[in-house]
Amino acid sequence: MSNTTSFAKSFRILWAGQFFSTCSLTVIVPLLPFYMAELGATLPEENRIWTGVALAAPAVTMCLFSPLWGRYGDHVGKKWMVVRALAGISISLLWMGLSSSPLAFVLARLLQGAFGGVVDAAAAFAGAQASEGTKGRALGNLQSATAAGSLAGPLIGGLLSDWFGLATIILWSALFTALCSVAAALVLQEPARRKSQKGHEKLPIAHASREMLRHPRLRNMLVAGMLAQFGVYGLVAIFAPHVEGLVGSAYAASWVGVLQAVTWGATFLAAPWWGRLNDKRRVEKNVCLAMLGCGLGIVLQTWPTDALWLLPLRALQGFCFAALIQSIFLVVTLETADNHRGVYIGLANSTLTVGQIIGSLLGAGFGALLPLEWAFFAMGISFLSGAGWLALTASRKQLAHATLPYHAKEVKNE
Repeated sequence: MSNTTSFAKSFRILWAGQFFSTCSLTVIVPLLPFYMAELGATLPEENRIWTGVALAAPAVTMCLFSPLWGRYGDHVGKKWMVVRALAGISISLLWMGLSSSPLAFVLARLLQGAFGGVVDAAAAFAGAQASEGTKGRALGNLQSATAAGSLAGPLIGGLLSDWFGLATIILWSALFTALCSVAAALVLQEPARRKSQKGHEKLPIAHASREMLRHPRLRNMLVAGMLAQFGVYGLVAIFAPHVEGLVGSAYAASWVGVLQAVTWGATFLAAPWWGRLNDKRRVEKNVCLAMLGCGLGIVLQTWPTDALWLLPLRALQGFCFAALIQSIFLVVTLETADNHRGVYIGLANSTLTVGQIIGSLLGAGFGALLPLEWAFFAMGISFLSGAGWLALTASRKQLAHATLPYHAKEVKNE
């Protein structure tokens, strides 16, 4: 079997796994307050607390465990990290569907974060197996799987939960994700290592963290990525109230759903385009342009007095956001050796997750303390600051060498 055919077959499994895992998890999120009530959190204040804890739980454990799994994957193989991530999400979904109390559900969400991580596991596998000059396209297409799952999940949950119940949908999601894990175990073939990179020595996480921070290109991209995650997750807490102020409470839920669909639809369509563009020109230019577009799109969402005007602005936001996560993983892929790439991708994922956690917490605080227009402005400024940071720091001279251990080469995509 040729390398091209092998990668195409592997990529279909990766795409399906990333789609089904994302879809399965996003089925839950919009309906989480209702599910918490089913599990016993019926009082409004109690329901809000359990909902907030359940939303934050996976991010906390993922932040802690991603580098550990990445380091372990460098030793046992990237294929098995994809299998592990899909199996972990399947088991956690099974636990969620069978939960009989909010505490049990939260514990299942903690397990999801600890043993999940499909996005970074798939990125490490695809980055190692894709040929030079096509890595950006591969990661861009994987980003489209995340966008498609994020679009389909809430639609499936909203349409089918009244008929079958959310617990039943979660259990079926666990089954589909488990099947993806089995398919990955049977079909994926471990990416070949280069002859110069066959060592299995484990890289200490603390040392890898210091080297990543010393590496100018990675440091610049991770700062921009944290600012982007802060902005997009901070927006979650304030977007629905903003829409409600425009259309009234009777139609707010429908409008939020439509606008979310527009955003993720644009991300789905744009992700492969950004991936191909990353293969053709310097990644930092693309990320700077994308963050500028996101920032302007978010700031401008404070001006319309009619919700219809939010449609093109949310499409712009989704189109530009499609470039960000895949570009960060691409730079990590380009700047690290095959035999230590997993730990660096895990560290990058943890760093982005920190931005997600801070954004979620401070976004809610901004929404409570500031007028919504100023809260939107703050989230937009976060993206614009990331664009400015890259424009000021990502010069060619700064990026002329790599300082990561076991790896030294000229920066590509110049």
